[in-house]
Amino acid sequence: MKEPRTYKVMRGTLDFLFRVLFRPTIEGAENIPEEGRIILAGNHTHFMDCITVAAATKRCVHFLAKSELMEPPLKFFFAPFGIIPVHRETKDKAALQSAIDVLNDDKVIGIFPEGKVNNETGTLLPLKFGAVKMASVTNSRIVPFVITGKYKFLRKRIHIKFFEPVTVGENLEEANNMLWNVINDNLQREIKLLDK
Repeated sequence: MKEPRTYKVMRGTLDFLFRVLFRPTIEGAENIPEEGRIILAGNHTHFMDCITVAAATKRCVHFLAKSELMEPPLKFFFAPFGIIPVHRETKDKAALQSAIDVLNDDKVIGIFPEGKVNNETGTLLPLKFGAVKMASVTNSRIVPFVITGKYKFLRKRIHIKFFEPVTVGENLEEANNMLWNVINDNLQREIKLLDK
């Protein structure tokens, strides 16, 4: 599977503009393997979170995102970037299989398991099972991440931190609870540091 050509062509420009305009602080990027299948999973605070995650690694991140992004006119911007559309009103088996195919080709999947933007600062919604399901089926590890702060134009307010990869077992409920705890514990820790 070839990476989206547009992603490669525009990546540098978009990354530069984002870093200049929003000045994100990125920590723990070394926890993202330089090769091999991996799932990046974390909390979802803003529609620009996907850019923040993508800016942290040189690898192409294939995001699972709401299907509305693949409808005109948004489709013309998002389609070339390897977005996997998810129909959130149903259990979208086609989207799950597409993501599994990406992982089986040793690529990177990005997912926000909360399933939507969470506007309640400092909280983590229950996680949907997509991340742990993909990890279990493809024998992929998950790199949890936490995003804190606010997107402020030309101000260094947004922060993302990646943590050591975790491995899930066959019991998806236990795996999902474990992932929630890892993300939530680190979210609370980062918020406390932010408040100091």
